[in-house]
Amino acid sequence: MSIKVEVFSTPGCSHCDRARDSLKAIAEAFGEDQVSWRDVNLLDELDYAVALGVLTPPSLAIDGELVFAKLPSAAQLREALVRRLERERS
Repeated sequence: MSIKVEVFSTPGCSHCDRARDSLKAIAEAFGEDQVSWRDVNLLDELDYAVALGVLTPPSLAIDGELVFAKLPSAAQLREALVRRLERERS
């Protein structure tokens, strides 16, 4: 089973774009069989974002749960993904 990572951003957010690119590379390093990545346009999916508790972009959810209200560092994302994968294997 694959972990679903979703990053919530808005068009024109340069901070979102830069951070998202580096974090996406980390998620992809785990392989598609373990981690899937989805870019979510906050304006297009506002109801979904609000249901998760997203208040401002950029934010990041893992498996439908808001984990980072602001984009994490590379190390924080890697650690969160490793923990989630270990929990799934248990």
